[in-house]
Amino acid sequence: MTQVTAAAAGIPEKGDTTWSRAPATVRGMTTTRTTRRATTTTTTLRTLRTDQDCLAETLKFNEDFAAAAPAAPRTDLDADALARLRRNRLGGDTPPVRLPQGRDRIVAGGVPVRVFVPECVEGVYLHLHGGGWAFGSADGQDERLWRLARAARLAVVSVDYRLAPEHPFPAGPDDCAAAARWLVRHAAAEFGTERLLIGGESAGAHLSVLTLLRLRDEDGITGAFRAANLLFGAYDLSMTPSQRRFGVRRLLTDTESLRAAYERLIPGTGEERRRSPGISPLYADLSGLPPVRLVVGTEDPLLDDSLFLAARWQAPVELGVVAGAMHGFTLFPLTITEREQRRQEEYLAAAGR
Repeated sequence: MTQVTAAAAGIPEKGDTTWSRAPATVRGMTTTRTTRRATTTTTTLRTLRTDQDCLAETLKFNEDFAAAAPAAPRTDLDADALARLRRNRLGGDTPPVRLPQGRDRIVAGGVPVRVFVPECVEGVYLHLHGGGWAFGSADGQDERLWRLARAARLAVVSVDYRLAPEHPFPAGPDDCAAAARWLVRHAAAEFGTERLLIGGESAGAHLSVLTLLRLRDEDGITGAFRAANLLFGAYDLSMTPSQRRFGVRRLLTDTESLRAAYERLIPGTGEERRRSPGISPLYADLSGLPPVRLVVGTEDPLLDDSLFLAARWQAPVELGVVAGAMHGFTLFPLTITEREQRRQEEYLAAAGR
């Protein structure tokens, strides 16, 4: 069975002279700058190990979350369970707050989106929500997206892509790609700017990379999206080592709930099929993609996915590894959540200029 290992992904081994590392301190964060040299290009991977100073708070939250969670995450979501998850906000048991600043639209291909336009627009952020490809929605995070729109001076377009299992792969990626193509063609007329950014959380991070690859491979579009912002995504649906080894730990998701999510998305497929670059972008040719910011917690089963993708990405990478953070930590009222929101706003405000 073929798996991506650290060496195969391009993570440097001891004595590897094609890489150089230089530690530094940036705003209290431990930073490692790694330069990757190829025959024709030099790219940079900057790793930020963040939030060690509030590790005790983060780990205490994880402990309390696990104690309150069911004995094991549900993997057999029936129609009623899916309806309940889709009705409530991600990570919670109440419906999300819909803000009047959000505007629902239908764009090319009949894809529904939710749009936030601040007073000053200096770019457009195409947002793809998380939720295991089976729940979540474009209107599930209005407060966070409206804050982002104002702070980063971005119009935000969040895609209400079709969900599994009713609409298995490739329905969701098709919708995301259609929305991206619409933005490439119409952003200047709609929003007065051609500065496009893309990103999302968890399943949305996975869909963001697939969208960039499809634009490049199917449409010959590179450079339209100038940066990507990817939080705790799944990039190998045949499962990286950290996914396999995580086991049963009640931290929002674990090994078996990930397997169940992949089966809902791409039912009846084996590991070899799931390693297709069109499904698992970790195995794709990643040339021609924009600079990227990757964020993942040390207590996330998808930790390896971000580490390995960072090592293989050809453009400049900023990799943030958050001490003690579980999968989906930004859904919860933590110090690391507020810090990540600010870091994300700063990155997107400056990216692609």
